[in-house]
Amino acid sequence: MRFAMIIEYDGTDYSGWQRQKNGISVQQRIEEALEKLLMKKITIVGSGRTDKGVHAEGQVAHFDAETDLSEFKIKGSLNFFLPEDIKIREIKRVADDFHAQFDAKSKVYVYNTYISRVKSPLKSRYYVQIIPPLDIELMRECAKKIVGKHDFSSFSVKNGDSPSTTVRLISRLEIIEKGDELTFEVEGPGFLYKMVRSIVGTLIWIGRGKLSPDCIEKMFDSGDRALGGKTLAANGLVLKKVKY
Repeated sequence: MRFAMIIEYDGTDYSGWQRQKNGISVQQRIEEALEKLLMKKITIVGSGRTDKGVHAEGQVAHFDAETDLSEFKIKGSLNFFLPEDIKIREIKRVADDFHAQFDAKSKVYVYNTYISRVKSPLKSRYYVQIIPPLDIELMRECAKKIVGKHDFSSFSVKNGDSPSTTVRLISRLEIIEKGDELTFEVEGPGFLYKMVRSIVGTLIWIGRGKLSPDCIEKMFDSGDRALGGKTLAANGLVLKKVKY
């Protein structure tokens, strides 16, 4: 039997989603809880990795298990065993050929910031501070240039992985204002390493007048990461939803 879960977690104290040789991961904690419940080792497969310090509201994962327990009982028991910063929001039986990673059509990430000259102690765990002034309308105009299919090598950070292609599709990029909060919502089928954080950092640098609006075209043309803005911190990023 195959089960799918929607998982919410605060990634602050974890080395990321995926199991690591050094450091505790979200995947590890969930697999440990499943082992306590089902009395055998279970491997879960997530829709994708989130990096160290990144949060999730709607991560999706699947696992296989033969059990007579109801979905309600599995969910309640897992949440009992899991720490307070990881919880299962939903769990349901799915088709045996469902795959959390390969069946995903798109992912929605949000990056949370607030505009203030004074750092907020209450927001600092989940938001990143932006010092004003900030030209938000200019940022929105520049965001339109990012939507579509491009080579995003200049909006990513190199790591040990070598993707077969650095071409990605951004289907939606919205900048939402609410009081002093500024949220960037980005949707696409897949993302390069630190791609969302690099996109948001570049837009903010443009909004603050530290970069020219034409830097986006130059980045796409050259593939030069150095032409863009700062790669922002992990704590502002949330995997909001995975669409199937």
